[in-house]
Amino acid sequence: MVWLDRSASAVLGTPHDIGPVPAGTLARQIHPHDLPRLSRVVTTAVAESLWFEDEFRVLDGPDRWVTTRGQVIRDDATGHVTGLVGVVLPSLRAGLHRAAELLEALPTAFFSLSREWRFTYVNAEAERVLGRPRGELLDGDIWELYPAALGNAFETYYRRAMSSGDPVHFDAHYPVPLNAWYEVRAMPTSEGLSVYFFDVTERHRLQEETERVARRAQLTAAVTSSLAQTLDAEEAVAALARTLVPGLADWCVVTLADAEVPAGGHGTPATMRDVGWWHVDPGARPLVEEYCRHRMGALTDESFLLRTLRTTDVVRLPEDAAARIRGVLKPGRAHVLITELTPESATVLPLRGRGRTLGAISLFSGADRPALDGDDLVTAKDIASRAGLVLDNAYLYASQRGVVEELQRSFLTAPPHLDDLDVAVRYVPAAQAAKVGGDWYDVFKHPDGPTIVVIGDVSGHDLQAAATMGQLRSMLRGIGATTPPHPAALLAQLDRAMAAVASESVATAVVMTLEPPGPGGDVVVRWSNAGHPPPMLLSGDDDVVTLTGTNLLLGLRPGTVRTEQTMTVAAGDTLVLYTDGLVERRDAGGLRAGLDRLRATLGELRDLHQIDDLCDELVEQLLPDAPEDDMAIVAVRPRPAAR
Repeated sequence: MVWLDRSASAVLGTPHDIGPVPAGTLARQIHPHDLPRLSRVVTTAVAESLWFEDEFRVLDGPDRWVTTRGQVIRDDATGHVTGLVGVVLPSLRAGLHRAAELLEALPTAFFSLSREWRFTYVNAEAERVLGRPRGELLDGDIWELYPAALGNAFETYYRRAMSSGDPVHFDAHYPVPLNAWYEVRAMPTSEGLSVYFFDVTERHRLQEETERVARRAQLTAAVTSSLAQTLDAEEAVAALARTLVPGLADWCVVTLADAEVPAGGHGTPATMRDVGWWHVDPGARPLVEEYCRHRMGALTDESFLLRTLRTTDVVRLPEDAAARIRGVLKPGRAHVLITELTPESATVLPLRGRGRTLGAISLFSGADRPALDGDDLVTAKDIASRAGLVLDNAYLYASQRGVVEELQRSFLTAPPHLDDLDVAVRYVPAAQAAKVGGDWYDVFKHPDGPTIVVIGDVSGHDLQAAATMGQLRSMLRGIGATTPPHPAALLAQLDRAMAAVASESVATAVVMTLEPPGPGGDVVVRWSNAGHPPPMLLSGDDDVVTLTGTNLLLGLRPGTVRTEQTMTVAAGDTLVLYTDGLVERRDAGGLRAGLDRLRATLGELRDLHQIDDLCDELVEQLLPDAPEDDMAIVAVRPRPAAR
């Protein structure tokens, strides 16, 4: 019989809470594989009067390990064995066994290191990832087995965790033979270090590819933005060279052919210029600049740049670029400079417009950078295509703008010489980034004696606006020369004439008549305003008067009743008529603020004796460096009678 207390009965899973248990009943609770061994241990202990200790499994459900420890009891007088006394405890072996099974089944690589940096455990996944069998790894020194880990993130973080007792988490690349990226978590233990690690090479590849795509998209957007900043072809491509470095190459040269190269033609060294260059190394930029000064004169017919211009093909030199370029250059300074710049690879891409080659982009890289290929080459071709189209648009724009400006200026003639009036005019076109507008002015003598002054602005900023401006100016001059000089009537007839010719344009205008001066030199002035900014009068008593009163714009409703105002202007007073380009700026408070600035500026300029100087100062002080709109001024001043 075996006597069990309540705790022992619970550990062994016997049906009795406490009391004697038949030995056979207890034996049936023990796993049959473990019972013979346990019997031998007990028999040996009885025979030799030893302490005994063993582990066995009980069968009250899933295998459960139990540890027993005890000793033999003998009669002191006879020496006979009278019994056994001991304890039974839940064994840690089952938990450790299950933990080991779990670690083996993990898809995550795991190993443990002793404080002497030797492998004490390696699971199956770690064997696969580390590329060595378990027998070779266990008890091996990690730094000897994996020497490439020394001096990089693996050694740094492992030693930090071991010394500080704090867990670490990092990503690092292990070179050949593993040649992979790992995400590592290392946790200090009382025995050393437990390390979980994941092969994240594919994740890093996808991340790098995503970053490359983002960089290419960012580069394309930057190029597009750079090219859109200006319609000046040379300025655009000069900025392009800086944008492409270092995104696509270590250094870059951008070449333009003359704009006069015909469609279907290509440039020659005599018609080409290097207009943009840049190098990632500031110290090498002077060399690139000097190379650009000399290379056109050194090009032979076999040069890669000329080949690209002739064939419109992309020319690639994936290796040994310096030697190959030297082979198509004439001996001289360019020959020496390309040797000093030592490009290992080069790519030349044509800048194509509508049916003609406008130039080329040459990209160069050193030995530390792979040759341009794959998606980066696709990006470079896309950028070259965009740049070629922008350049072609710039050339077309410049040509059309020249026609429009010439047309507009042909109408804006110099004012006539008048005996009784000083007249000055100014016209400033918009900056090149904006289109030519429809501002106009006119000054002419009416057959009956008055002087007619006109200023106007046709809506729109294109060739049509300029053409409409020419029509209105001609019609108004014809009407003004053949009908009585009444400003309101002239504008009303011009409004009807616009409807008669089916004009869809809208325009503003001021028509002003100045009668010949009276005996004291005073001049009677009449004006009518069709939606135009109000004229201003700088009087001799230093006052600035706004000539208010306006009617509907021209071209909106023929038959509009138009009114006119009358005032007397003294000799020496100055009438200033202008278009909205002088006063209206979106970045400076709009039209109202612009009118206030004009009044204030006129007041400050009251002491200028020459009317031309007055106009020059108005332009200087009120116009920005790059005006968004064109602008016209007409200034009229009655002469004193003494003159």
